[in-house]
Amino acid sequence: MPKMKSRKALTKRISKTGTGKLKRKCANMSHQATIKTQKQKRHLSKPRLVSKSDAKRLAQCIQD
Repeated sequence: MPKMKSRKALTKRISKTGTGKLKRKCANMSHQATIKTQKQKRHLSKPRLVSKSDAKRLAQCIQD
């Protein structure tokens, strides 16, 4: 049986932390930045951890 291929688009968007959790970027920062407040932009620029409910499913897709 051949090896499972990882989802290449997902591996470019998600990375693993040192403890094995999955890290992602926030949405809504690519355009229309003038409408958003400074506080919004500051919080959206920081990376977040993937929720526990999604982490198991995404971990299977990236297969690190």
